Amino acid sequence: MSNVYAITEIVGTSDKSIEDAIDQAIGVAGQTVRNMDWFQVSELRGHIQNGRVAHYQVALKLGFRYEAKPG
Repeated sequence: MSNVYAITEIVGTSDKSIEDAIDQAIGVAGQTVRNMDWFQVSELRGHIQNGRVAHYQVALKLGFRYEAKPG
């Protein structure tokens, strides 16, 4: 059986870590997007405040599989 995939781009944010920003993005997307199979980090950004990292932003490409109708 062949699969068909779509790719969407999302951005996760966190004041804790890059990993937390990724987890937040996938966790929220998973509430409405079904059949998520993979992600790819496409961009890392952050906000600097008083000489320190204050916020992480991680842009992700999110791959999800379309559901085929039986028959």
